[in-house]
Amino acid sequence: MANLKEVRERISSVISTQQITKAMKMVAAAKLRRAQQAILDMRPYSNKLSAMLANILSGLQGGAETSFGVERPVKNALVVVITSNRGLCGGFNSNVSKLSLSLSEGKYNEQYKSGNLTYLFIGKKGYGYLKNRVKNANFITDYIELVGKDFSFEHSSGVSGKLMKEFEDGKYDSIDIVYGQFKNPAVQNFTVEPFLPVAKMEVDEDTDSSEVADFIFEPNQEELLEYLVPTILKTQFHKTILDSNASEQGARMTAMDKATENADEILKELKINYNKARQEAITAEISEIVGGVAALEGA
Repeated sequence: MANLKEVRERISSVISTQQITKAMKMVAAAKLRRAQQAILDMRPYSNKLSAMLANILSGLQGGAETSFGVERPVKNALVVVITSNRGLCGGFNSNVSKLSLSLSEGKYNEQYKSGNLTYLFIGKKGYGYLKNRVKNANFITDYIELVGKDFSFEHSSGVSGKLMKEFEDGKYDSIDIVYGQFKNPAVQNFTVEPFLPVAKMEVDEDTDSSEVADFIFEPNQEELLEYLVPTILKTQFHKTILDSNASEQGARMTAMDKATENADEILKELKINYNKARQEAITAEISEIVGGVAALEGA
């Protein structure tokens, strides 16, 4: 059993660690409140716009079309990986990274083998995970620090606008976004969300005609689509970044709360060991005194 000094040092170390985890939990909780409010305000608006876009594209008439809905054979694919710049948030970063890695082994395996798969990273942790595991893909690291900014629409729209331009130019035939979708502070849904081309609403014989809206365009379809589609796509992209931020803070708060609880358990065990060691030391001292007294009496 460790001596008293070693146990005291371990107890002091665990207490210091526990103070840090408590502070980190409080910071994450404060950030989570803001991030959670931002995504809860944004998500209904974004989801409604996305549904409206799919509905519009499925009902275009008169030769009107948008280049963002054109489906073509996928020769070049892009995967946007949204993680964080910092760790200590449980399995948040690793789950997003593993899901991104699985695309090179599944959906985009052919593109990966031919060297036509590209990963664009928002956040350092995704890049750190994949750079040593994916050897035959292209990496774009220009936007890694985007998650370290103020999560404004201005910053995210610059990235999404560039991706839309490259899709229009034929540089990429398919663009997916991998991120953690916020559900609650303890639960994140890790998902692959198609970004481009925009999926149309599937209409079959069983579909109620009321589900497919017959929009009246003013001034006309072409002018409206030219403005509406890019705006909706930029909003959708911004929503994924807000989702990822809220998921990160929720995962970090949960991880730090669990670490604090684990520190309590360790402290209990260390204090029990400390008391046992102290009792053994006292017993040993008493035995030495009794033995010394007996030896003196015998002499």
